[in-house]
Amino acid sequence: MTIQRIITHPGGAHKDDFLACSVLLALYPVAIARREPTADELADAAAAVVDVGHLHDPELRNFDHHQFPREGTPTCALSLVLQYLGVYEDALKFCDWLEPAEWFDCRGPVATAEWMGVERDALNRLNSPIDVTLLRRFALKSELLPGDPLWEVMRMIGEDLLDYVKNLRKRLDFIAKHAEIWELPHAEGPFQVLFMPRTDPLPSEPSMGLGRHIESQGLSGQVVGMIYPDRRGEGYGLSRYNDNLRLDFRRIAQEADVHFAHQQGFVAKSSAAEPERLKQLMTAAWVGRV
Repeated sequence: MTIQRIITHPGGAHKDDFLACSVLLALYPVAIARREPTADELADAAAAVVDVGHLHDPELRNFDHHQFPREGTPTCALSLVLQYLGVYEDALKFCDWLEPAEWFDCRGPVATAEWMGVERDALNRLNSPIDVTLLRRFALKSELLPGDPLWEVMRMIGEDLLDYVKNLRKRLDFIAKHAEIWELPHAEGPFQVLFMPRTDPLPSEPSMGLGRHIESQGLSGQVVGMIYPDRRGEGYGLSRYNDNLRLDFRRIAQEADVHFAHQQGFVAKSSAAEPERLKQLMTAAWVGRV
């Protein structure tokens, strides 16, 4: 049975109920009612009940977390919807904001700041007018229908979130199939870089997912740089991984086949395409100890 309507609580809106509804809209473009659900709606699988109702029953599309024990793993309405759609584990890996959002919704700002190892005031400094306006306008609504500007924006957010998670998983599988780890010799000791060869067809963003791949392979402590196809030319881009200061691409700015080196030294573009030449350029950019 498909979802025919979405129901979430009235009053103040939070990021978890807003995003949970947005993700559902990406797959089920139906009306959203902001009110308390009826008993019949809680028992109706055609009604998705989000962040209200004190029930978690995926088969009946009930996605509330408020009845969970406080000492349990922080889990919000968005977590439950992503679990229902089978993308939660990948979302937790790929969306760095998800776990802090779970903590904030379940444990509040003080506990979240302590968990993140930051001052409480730091969380306020991350607030955006985008967040404030979208949540405020959502809270003012009692019903959202297709065609409403806010409904359309919510659906776009949900589509982009799901597309990002699903496409990144495919992208990581693609990278794992094609990428190479080069160990480059140097007088101060060897260092490692990731090389992504040019493929046909070429992805629209050749560097997308490379950092995530390095993390997933447990190489964050070894790899310092990345080489990947330049989407604007036949050559390659060279960049730091995790902004590792032991690479400074200003050191190769004067090379004849380097047509761009950022003034901060974190990225360069070269017309070079041969692996040996790319290795030479990366080695020339190596600073070593900093």
